[in-house]
Amino acid sequence: MAQLLDGAGKLGWVLLKSVIRFVFMFFNNCVAIPSYCLYLLLLQPLRIWDSPTFWHIEGVMFKWLLAMVSSWGWIAGYTVTEWGDDVRPISEEEAMVIVNHQSTGDVCTLMMCLQDKGMVVQKMMWLMDHVFKYTNFGLVSLIHGDFFIRQGKAYRDKQLVYLKDHLEKYYHSRDRKWIVLFPEGGFLRKRRETSQLFAKKHSLPHLNHVTLPRLGATQVILKTLSAQQENGSVGSETGTPNRTVNKRKGLQWVVDVTIAYPKARPMDIQTWIFGYRPPTITHVHYRMYPIKEVPVEAEALTDWLYQRFVEKEELLNHFYDKGSFPPPEGQKAAIPRPMILDPVWLCVIQSIAFASGYAWYSVLQYLYCCLF
Repeated sequence: MAQLLDGAGKLGWVLLKSVIRFVFMFFNNCVAIPSYCLYLLLLQPLRIWDSPTFWHIEGVMFKWLLAMVSSWGWIAGYTVTEWGDDVRPISEEEAMVIVNHQSTGDVCTLMMCLQDKGMVVQKMMWLMDHVFKYTNFGLVSLIHGDFFIRQGKAYRDKQLVYLKDHLEKYYHSRDRKWIVLFPEGGFLRKRRETSQLFAKKHSLPHLNHVTLPRLGATQVILKTLSAQQENGSVGSETGTPNRTVNKRKGLQWVVDVTIAYPKARPMDIQTWIFGYRPPTITHVHYRMYPIKEVPVEAEALTDWLYQRFVEKEELLNHFYDKGSFPPPEGQKAAIPRPMILDPVWLCVIQSIAFASGYAWYSVLQYLYCCLF
């Protein structure tokens, strides 16, 4: 009987905590997202007069919004430990980020672990499934200039054309630096069986923790944002549409990110919202490749991408077996780096969000009373 009461008490506490978290996040969204939109609406004259400054301000607010999402997990004890290359020195250079995709929590994990990487978050463009367009964060992503891609053979060719047009229109004009995509084209649990059947049919490696990546979006990004050289790799300079004087260096790096969850149990967005899982450390491994090492032609790029995901499989096998990622070549042990968020900074951002929400509510209420 005592055990039953104890279990009921713990369950009650989990439910109460989940309700409190949900209510907080509901109001957090209600004040932060409308405030973001209204501030940008107010700044539209600046967009016409000084577009770079406008998009810089938008990027700062975008980073704050992502920090608020990060704080939801941080409060629940969901933290990140980083392994492999340190990407902070290249935070000001242009990079394409390729990530394995296990669940909706992958996006939240990236939002958290990139917060301390300089200006990366505010100058980042995301490629994500079109379903995210209809979430609470969809409007923010649309304004920021992220690209929502539809999956499936019926849409594939048109979506790649749309992606190329989107990059040419928004990537340079809004001074984006990093672009994030999930080359697998879907969650691991949904694509694993199909990927393994494809691999068996074409004598490709059998993968359990990742799936074979798709080429389309990766190739479009490389061809659009990098200068192609005679040897089939990509170079270092690319022109900006409608800007013939200033040239950007273009993509300089491919950052290969591997996300690993303890016991291979992915964390989804519901967990971040309700916080019903005990405190959990998500592990993120980085590996950087200079863009000159990356082929751009279809066959060579396919082989290169397949090799990256075979390496991801090996990394994840080692992690799930040993509890850590393998050390880099020439080193005896891998050194983990706990990623720390400043709680004071998070509190300041949340305070600004709620203060802004109250201020905009007061302004709109005043205008309503004047007009009606």
